Amino acid sequence: MLVSAKEMLQKAKAGHYAVGQFNINNLEWTKAILLTAQENNSPVILGVSEGAGKYMTGYKTVVGMVNGMMEELNITVPVALHLDHGSYDACLKCVEAGFSSIMYDGSHSPIEENVANTKKLVEICAEHGMSLEAEVGSIGGEEDGVVGMGECADPQECKRIADLGIDFLAAGIGNIHGKYPANWKGLSFETLDAIQQLTGDMPLVLHGGTGIPTDMIKKAISLGVAKINVNTECQLSFAAATREYIEAGKDQQGKGYDPRKLLAPGFEAIKKTVKEKMEIFGSIDKA
Repeated sequence: MLVSAKEMLQKAKAGHYAVGQFNINNLEWTKAILLTAQENNSPVILGVSEGAGKYMTGYKTVVGMVNGMMEELNITVPVALHLDHGSYDACLKCVEAGFSSIMYDGSHSPIEENVANTKKLVEICAEHGMSLEAEVGSIGGEEDGVVGMGECADPQECKRIADLGIDFLAAGIGNIHGKYPANWKGLSFETLDAIQQLTGDMPLVLHGGTGIPTDMIKKAISLGVAKINVNTECQLSFAAATREYIEAGKDQQGKGYDPRKLLAPGFEAIKKTVKEKMEIFGSIDKA
C-alpha cells in the first residue's frame, strides 16, 4: 500500500540519511525501482512529473499500475507515489487519482501566491493523509521545458513556506536539473545551512541529484537534506545499455527484437543505478 512520504523522511533526517525519489516514465522504470527498493530493504519515492504523467496517459493509469505492481510483486517496503513539480491544478488531479504525496511548485509565482496556494494544499493533503512538498527559489536546468540557472532561495521565504505546515521543502541551493555544465559553481552550503537553521526539523529536498559529486551529496545530507531526486541518471544508463544492445546487433539475433528482450539491458541498468544511489544516500536496510 502506498504511504505518505512524511514519516520516511522524518526518519531519514533524524538518522542522517536520505531517501531517493526516482522518477518513473513507464512500466520498466517502475518495476526496476520497486524491485531494487525491495531487494535492498530501502524506502523509496516514485516521482511523476506532469509530462511523464501525460505520457503514461494520466495520473489514474499511474496509480493503477503502481498499486497493481506492488501487490503482484509483494512489495513491503514503504513506497510513496509523488507528483514532481506540480502546478496547483495538477496537484488537485493527483489528490483525486490516489497519489500519496504531491509537490506543489509555486517557485515561479510571486511569494504571496505561492503562500496562498500552499496553504490551501496543506489542508487538502491533511484531509487525505498525503504529504506535501513545496519549493522556494527555482531549481536550474531544464524541467519540462523550463530552463533556469541554479538560483539560491531566500532563507526567510523558506521559513515562511515551511511554517505553513508542509512536510518537506525543496530549496534552490545552486542545483540544477539535467546534466551539470562544466562551469557549474557547486552547491551553496551556506544557503543550505541558513535554511536549515530557520526550518529546524523539516526535511529538506535536493533536486537535480544527477551529477552532484558524492562528497557534496553527503555534506548536503549532514545539513538536513533527507530526500534526493534522481531522474536523468536513470535515463542515461537506460539509454547507454539499450544503445549497446542494438549496436551489438542483438536485436537481429533470434527474437532479439521482442520488446521484453530489447528493453531488458536498460531495465537492469536502471536497477544498478538506483542501487548505487541508495548506497550513497544511506537508505539501504532503512525500510
